[in-house]
Amino acid sequence: MEVGQMQRRLVEFTKSLFMEGFLDGQFLQLQQLQDESNPDFVVEVVSLFFQDSEKLLNDLTSALEQQNVDFKKVDAHVHQLKGSSSSIGAQRVKNACVVFRSFCEEQNLEGCMRCLQQVKQEFYLAKDKFETLFTLEQQILAAGGSIPATEITSF
Repeated sequence: MEVGQMQRRLVEFTKSLFMEGFLDGQFLQLQQLQDESNPDFVVEVVSLFFQDSEKLLNDLTSALEQQNVDFKKVDAHVHQLKGSSSSIGAQRVKNACVVFRSFCEEQNLEGCMRCLQQVKQEFYLAKDKFETLFTLEQQILAAGGSIPATEITSF
C-alpha cells in the first residue's frame, strides 16, 4: 500500500475513533505534547496507561470479591482509573467509570459488578483501537511517510 493511502486510512480511522466516542479532545492535547525531541511520547504515555490500568482492574476485581466489600477502596480505584483514562482521552472508559462510581456511592454490589464488566470491555476495546492506531502510524513511518496532523474540526 502506498504512503498516501496509508495516511488516508489513518485519518479515517482516527476520525472514526472520535465519532464512536473512543477518543475526545484530550487525546489531541496529548498529541500536541509530542515533538521531534520525544517522538514516541504518545505511545509511551498510552502504554503506561494500559499497564497501570491492568493492575487497577485486577485490584478492582479482587476488592469486589471480598466478603465485606470496602466501597471506599473500590471507589478510589475507579476514581484513579477515571482520571488516567481521561488524561489520555479514552472517553468511553472514563464514561463507564463515572457510572461505576455512582454504584460505589450507593454501595450497590450488583451494580458495581456489572460496571466492572463494562469498564473491562471498554478498556480492552480501547486498547485494541489504540494498538491499531499506533500500528498504522508505524507503517506510515516505516514506508518513509509522515503522520498527518489530526484536525480538531474534522470531528
